[in-house]
Amino acid sequence: MEIPETPPGDETAPRQQSKVVDEEEWKKKWEQKNTSFHKDQVHRLLRAHLNALLNSRIGLRIFFPLCGKAVDMKWLADMGHTITGVDVSEIGLKDFFTEQNIPYVEEDVPAIPGAKLFKSSSGNISLYCCSFYDFIRIPAKYDGIWDKGSLVAINPCDRERYAKTVLSLMEQDCCYLLVTVLYNPVLIEGPPFYVPNSVIEKLYGESCDIRLLQTVDSLDERTRGWGLDYYCERIHLLTLKANSP
Repeated sequence: MEIPETPPGDETAPRQQSKVVDEEEWKKKWEQKNTSFHKDQVHRLLRAHLNALLNSRIGLRIFFPLCGKAVDMKWLADMGHTITGVDVSEIGLKDFFTEQNIPYVEEDVPAIPGAKLFKSSSGNISLYCCSFYDFIRIPAKYDGIWDKGSLVAINPCDRERYAKTVLSLMEQDCCYLLVTVLYNPVLIEGPPFYVPNSVIEKLYGESCDIRLLQTVDSLDERTRGWGLDYYCERIHLLTLKANSP
């Protein structure tokens, strides 16, 4: 698919570079049901590139950053994988279990004061309600990462911190599927934020091999309503280089 030429300027438009959405604003979106970013179906790019995530492996530990109530979690759990997610919205996490008819228990998280863990009764889905950056206090590494709406939601000023956190969670053979979006960033503030290839390379290029798997036209009624005339989703496969820690 041919991508329109991006506007001249920095790798992130100044209007977006200074935009900051704090955790309370994200919680308020869930409280007000302003969650048009949530999809009721498994993402088409995950379906299309599932083999890239699994890489012929079974029983994987798969991580969902800023997971919300993504139905993709149940889809992968039903295949026999163990799912871990993190989000600041308790509403979103509880809604996931309720809407998917999955019994769960609620636990405190001693390593993270004030955090909560919502865990399926079967033990194969664990969702942490806490700051993404506090989650690294839970010692674990993952075989796969599905990042559909996380990097594009992170404040541009926090991207380096985000990337370092993600890298710290990757097993040596981890397959990290990253979905980014391209559009004219002069037109809207975001999120979702415009993330060109140059930003991905800057964040992950030293540690990871990066391969673009597919670009799809995702312009729809919602994104047209933002005033956009093109909106593309791109899925990338990131794997740690052999010499990475």
